[in-house]
Amino acid sequence: MNNIHWLGHASFKLTGEKIIYIDPYEISETEKADIILITHTHHDHLSMDDIEKIRKLDTVIFAPEDARGKLSDFKSVKPYQFFNVGKIKIETVPAYNLDKEFHPEEKNWVGYVIEFDKQRIYHAGDTDLIPEMSELKDIDVALLPIGGTYTMDVTEALQAVNIIAPKIAIPMHYGKLSGTRMDAEKFKQLASCKVELLQNE
Repeated sequence: MNNIHWLGHASFKLTGEKIIYIDPYEISETEKADIILITHTHHDHLSMDDIEKIRKLDTVIFAPEDARGKLSDFKSVKPYQFFNVGKIKIETVPAYNLDKEFHPEEKNWVGYVIEFDKQRIYHAGDTDLIPEMSELKDIDVALLPIGGTYTMDVTEALQAVNIIAPKIAIPMHYGKLSGTRMDAEKFKQLASCKVELLQNE
């Protein structure tokens, strides 16, 4: 897991042939990004201060259409799209709430499946346990929210693991706005796959 770095909350940095950030928020990291992936426009996922820390002239940014007005010069995304950046393949997948009002399906917000360094990494975004998860195939690493309130809780995330069947799951979206380290420990204890609890970098 040396190439997957948890930066707290839902923020990750993937390192390899390219430097990829997902939802940078309140990060101390300053290594410049080749690619930035934004799942949706809530302040804890689309943070202009953090984007500016890591953006360079040729950084490619992917974000949903409603980021327009905050972001300029980005690739607009919605679910079920495919993109290539060099050898890296990026797929957008649905992310939404079923019984909460925070992330409506009609917003067309996303999670991402990123193929690079011979891995398929799924970042779920802010989502509940949704039927579309059954469409995910051959996931090596699943980055799953467990905090509840705004997203799946531990119980739903455990069900997601059973559906997606990743080789490794990494819990996220806890410790800042909802969810605790104890939730992450419970997830690790009960999950049907290997779970890595990453230290916040």
